[in-house]
Amino acid sequence: MISRLFTSLSVLLVMGFILSACEPSQSEPDADGATAMDAYDPTTDSLRFTGEIHLRNIRQLTFGGNNAEAYWSFDDQQLIFQSDWAQINDQGCDQIYVMNADGSPLDDGQQYRLVSTGTGRTTCSYFAPGDRLLFGSTHAADAACPAPPEAAQGRYLWPIYDTYDIYATNHEGGDLQELIGGEGYDAEATVSPDGRYIVFTSTRSGDLELWRYEVETGDLLQLTDELGYDGGAFFSRDSQKIVWRASRPTGEDAETYKTLLADGLVAPSDLNIFVADADGSNVQQVTDMPGANWAPFFHPTGEKIIFASNFESVGGRGRPIFAIYVVNIDGTGLTKITQSNTFDAFPMFSFDGTKLAFSSNRNVTRTPTRDTNVFVADWIEEPQQVDHDFKGIEPAGE
Repeated sequence: MISRLFTSLSVLLVMGFILSACEPSQSEPDADGATAMDAYDPTTDSLRFTGEIHLRNIRQLTFGGNNAEAYWSFDDQQLIFQSDWAQINDQGCDQIYVMNADGSPLDDGQQYRLVSTGTGRTTCSYFAPGDRLLFGSTHAADAACPAPPEAAQGRYLWPIYDTYDIYATNHEGGDLQELIGGEGYDAEATVSPDGRYIVFTSTRSGDLELWRYEVETGDLLQLTDELGYDGGAFFSRDSQKIVWRASRPTGEDAETYKTLLADGLVAPSDLNIFVADADGSNVQQVTDMPGANWAPFFHPTGEKIIFASNFESVGGRGRPIFAIYVVNIDGTGLTKITQSNTFDAFPMFSFDGTKLAFSSNRNVTRTPTRDTNVFVADWIEEPQQVDHDFKGIEPAGE
């Protein structure tokens, strides 16, 4: 569902999905002649915008199409992400890839390694402790990309494919195993840092709810039970809490939600951030803002949440602007992190807390683009550590 929120927002932002195949090495440029090393200019930090005082040394790691949900390995050396980029994917919809977080080639010389099957549609990948990777996929039902429900055509909705199941594979994409499946939608799996649990979203109870899977026993626990979509959950560093996004429709909105869900659809236009203990108890709403407040992740201290939102552009004219924010876990102290005035989302801290991976429409040419690429930045916790003489890139016009 994370990816389908991304896909729908991409449609809203007029992002096209262009697909082709090859796996370029570090020395191979993309269609515009750029490579990971070419794009990084440490003398000017040319990908950083004025006001982005918590970010430094931003590096671009992909260079075309739509690339999102780049999540760190537990040793902070690699990122796993989904992509429809023409340079590496000619299949027709998102597939899952692994790359080194510093932009260097992998051990086999590839820049990006396909680890999903290359068939069906995939979503929401994640590293698991040891030599395992997780992702959601529809490939078992059909090798082709699933078509969106007819009712979704031309509307700001995303489909809930009941053919999604959760799979595990090794770091080379081999030894594929179905981990969580059955009737209905099962996807959006992430792993607790202690390796004990997997949290995921499922329709197995009739609504889109969070569930917890115990790795050792296979036991399942339903974590949420309120009407509305619950998804995109992550664990805190100590594995004691979860954070996620949710809709809580009431009145006529509740009836609309149930009607859409019966047709395999969800409207992701009204979401807020919630936290709870890892067993689903002690639920606390963190944000209460208009628009889509989503893609949350815990700050390394566990006392703050980083997330993406378009709340500042709700009700405005033109395409919505998505920025990254940090907020205290009690909902106070909202701080804006990115300033590109385009699309910045999917933030995730490295496990050592020194870096931030995110996806963005920004690029070194300073010309607005519809491509969404993966970026990694050094995280500056205390703004006074940043060179205040940095002029930066002025935000793009609306």
